[in-house]
Amino acid sequence: MSSKTSQRLHGTNPLTHEGDLAAQMVEVLDGYVSDAVADSLEKRQTLWHRDYSSHEAYAASIKPNRERFKKQIGCIDERLPIEELHYIATTKDTAQIVEDERYTVSRVRWQVFDEVEGEGLLLEPIHNTPITAQVVALPDADWTPEMVTGVTDELPPNAQFARRLVKAGCRVVVPLLINREDTYSGNPTLGAMTNQPHREFIYRMAYQLGRHIIGYEVQKVLSLVDWMALTEWPIGVIGYGEGGLIAFYSAAVDTRIQASVVSGYFQSRQEVWREPIYRNVWGLLHEFGDAEIASLIAPRPLIIEASRGPEIAGPPTPRPGRSGAAPGQLVSPPIDSVESEFNRTHNFYQQLGSEDALHLVSTEDRLPGSQAALNTLLTGLGVESAHTDGDLSATPAAVSDFNDDVRQKRQFTQLVNLTQRFLREAASQRKQFFWDKTDTSSLTRWEETCADAKTYFWDEVIGKCPSPDTPANPRSRLIYDEPRWKGYEVVLDVWKDVFAYGILLLPNDLQPGEQRPVVVCQHGLEGRPQDTADPKIESVYHSYAAQLADSGFITYAPQNPYIGVDAFRVIQRKANPIKWSIFSLIVRQHERTLDWLAEQPFVDADRIGFYGLSYGGKTAMRVPALLDRYACSICSADFNEWIVKNATVDARYSYMFTGEYEMPEFDLGNTFNYGEMAGLIAPRPFMVERGHDDGVAPDEWVAHEFAVVRRLYVRLGIADRTEIEFFDGGHQINADGTFKFLRRHLNWPEP
Repeated sequence: MSSKTSQRLHGTNPLTHEGDLAAQMVEVLDGYVSDAVADSLEKRQTLWHRDYSSHEAYAASIKPNRERFKKQIGCIDERLPIEELHYIATTKDTAQIVEDERYTVSRVRWQVFDEVEGEGLLLEPIHNTPITAQVVALPDADWTPEMVTGVTDELPPNAQFARRLVKAGCRVVVPLLINREDTYSGNPTLGAMTNQPHREFIYRMAYQLGRHIIGYEVQKVLSLVDWMALTEWPIGVIGYGEGGLIAFYSAAVDTRIQASVVSGYFQSRQEVWREPIYRNVWGLLHEFGDAEIASLIAPRPLIIEASRGPEIAGPPTPRPGRSGAAPGQLVSPPIDSVESEFNRTHNFYQQLGSEDALHLVSTEDRLPGSQAALNTLLTGLGVESAHTDGDLSATPAAVSDFNDDVRQKRQFTQLVNLTQRFLREAASQRKQFFWDKTDTSSLTRWEETCADAKTYFWDEVIGKCPSPDTPANPRSRLIYDEPRWKGYEVVLDVWKDVFAYGILLLPNDLQPGEQRPVVVCQHGLEGRPQDTADPKIESVYHSYAAQLADSGFITYAPQNPYIGVDAFRVIQRKANPIKWSIFSLIVRQHERTLDWLAEQPFVDADRIGFYGLSYGGKTAMRVPALLDRYACSICSADFNEWIVKNATVDARYSYMFTGEYEMPEFDLGNTFNYGEMAGLIAPRPFMVERGHDDGVAPDEWVAHEFAVVRRLYVRLGIADRTEIEFFDGGHQINADGTFKFLRRHLNWPEP
């Protein structure tokens, strides 16, 4: 081999990329996901099979979409029966806080789940005024029920839409929504507080368990619908801002809601990733834009009010002792975005012959609750001579001091407690989902009965993006020339303009025609291949790829995209609504890497192992679970009770208190903990490396979850294929038991 050709691997082109390859890789992945988001608008129609031949046929044809939508927003739990609302009164305060000549306002609550009540205000016409309709009126998350009822004077009278509806003869309930402050977001007992908005704090724990702050609040509305449906008066909803979202989704879920107003919310959702993370819905844009959600309401009356929406620059400001919130802004829906999405919606209504039921209204002052919107709502509810009072003067209210913070805390705490109960129940849910459906009677039966779970894991949890669709076009260049091995940077194309990148270490004593095992050595958060491969870099990795190469292994250190602080987290935010995650991309990059490695004449394709630290340990749980060509897997400095780590509020180890807002994976808690992921790796060898002082989790969590794995391998009769090494150290590669494990299971002799 000449000095010129020795600068690159045989069969590859010269690598000429300049600059930071890792950053460039993340940038092109971001572009790839952005293009996929843009394409989702057209592709989502393949998931719909609308039958416009009649309203009945249409309702039946969209039922599967509605059921999937309910699951996506976490609206899945059975509500408690409801026969009445309960007045809230104390020895100090009466339930009724306003009595006008035409209506009363009272504080009420209603039971939704065992741990959860809805709470808000009930507005009723006085006894000699006939009730014409019933309406659930939802203010924005940062507005109190008192604001839209005129009990307080913080809003202009014409924005007090709940008060105006009761004056028109409606019985109105105004629920409280969880607000965007951060007062209670954390655990003061642990000294672990955050600047996450209350909505984000609930979202994080709920998302991991297949629920959502959106779904919880939709359930509160639907509980009111359960109560209202006990009478014959028609039922409507109206909402503004965050309340507009909840009203909109409630009407999409429940056909008993006969007419709806959505104000300051409706628009194209193609850039939902820019909004606060508590609006992140797994797979939303894969199947639903706002127009598609509106098609779940069709042919019922729907009024889109193009009011000025809430404008939020971001989460509460970080300050000492409070940080960790995800970025995200709310801007008022642009008129052109509202109109374009409305036009898409109009197409659905028109094909049903119901275009008269769809309305777009706006007002010069851009405030919610315009007279046109309210009158159209009443007409849609069948109210004869529907008209809201043009007299906008507010009703003076003599109200005793009321502590809204206490009410907000009560509502917030109830949702935390409910979600923590779901966390406690998650193991039994996983048993039903996974363990009760698998068979340990033989290795063959195990793999056969895991097939459906593996498909579900990829499709519904990780998210399946397209396979690599362009030639690999491998490029390489020599970057290390060590006494025992040489190192090459390698770039492989995955999709058009998108590449995978890593460092291959080849022992110098490789003989012509010899094939050796490969260990893929995966770095952690903000890491680089050099961290594992460069013997001159001192770090927690202890250059373990280089150490393995010293002992005769071929090693490959891939660059994974979890680098660049928020750069990769933005990819995750963009990916989630199209039913992808950062691991959707990582799996395909590893797939392409395995293809290329298997083609190399010096690689034994049946002996390729995986060994990852920290975020690389997360990769060690997910990628080998899906790619069977990894002959074994080692999870270092990450394996633990993963669901608890993501969702508990009772331990400082929890991601609930950190800035790693990309960690929750939708409904993972009810499907796959690390024990179940290891089950998808079985019967291949699997090992855990654990330092006693590793701050990822306590030893007890790690040992508890590994017991699940150990029991499985024993029942499969392959106890010798799994082990755990505890060592006296922290978050680092120990390189003792794991190296022995690799030599044993990849059949490589002691050095």
